[in-house]
Amino acid sequence: MNLIFFGPQGSGKGTQAKIISEKMQLKHVSTGDLLRNTSGKLKKEVDSYINSGNLVPDELIIKILKEEISKPEYKSGFILDGFPRNISQVLALDKITKIDKVIEISISDEEAISRIVNRISCKSCGFIFNIKTNPSKLQNTCDNCNSKLEKRSDDNEEAIKKRLAIYKKDTSPILLHYKAITINGQQEIDKVTQDILNIL
Repeated sequence: MNLIFFGPQGSGKGTQAKIISEKMQLKHVSTGDLLRNTSGKLKKEVDSYINSGNLVPDELIIKILKEEISKPEYKSGFILDGFPRNISQVLALDKITKIDKVIEISISDEEAISRIVNRISCKSCGFIFNIKTNPSKLQNTCDNCNSKLEKRSDDNEEAIKKRLAIYKKDTSPILLHYKAITINGQQEIDKVTQDILNIL
C-alpha cells in the first residue's frame, strides 16, 4: 500500500507517518531525508543546488525517489511525508508509482501557530518537544539523548502565518487531485492514529 500524508506544520503528520509505518510495515519516506542521504553522482548534483541556495528541481527529486522506491524493502509499500508539493510533482509521481490513499491531517491555523511557537527541538536526534504540552523533563536538554534543545528562528507567528498560506495555496489542488481523506488532527495522538488505521 502506497500512501501520502499531508498536513500543515504542527499537524503531527511526521509523527503519524512514523507510527503508521511501524504498525503497517511500510517504509516512511521523507524527501528531505532522501536528498540529504543521496550518494555518488546524485549527491554531487543535489549538493550543487543546495550549496548555491537553489531548490532541487522536480525532475531530480523524482529521479531519486524512483531509485529509492524500487529497492526490495519497499515491496510492501511506503508513506510519503509531505510530498508532492505541487501539481507538476504530482503528475511526475503518477508516472512512476500508484498512490492508494492520501490522508490530510487537518488542524486550525490557531492550533498550528500555538503548537509551533511553543516548539523546541533537539538538533542531534530530531526529537521535538512543546514547552506547554510536552516539555522535556530536564530544562533545555533532550530527554532522548541529553543534547541541547533549540528553537528554530523562523518558528514565530508571522513566519508561521506565511507558511500556512503557502501550504493551503499549494496543497489544495493536490488534495483535490487525489481525493484526499481528511482527519481531525486536534485530537490525542492515539485517536488520530486510530482514525487513520480505520480508514486504511
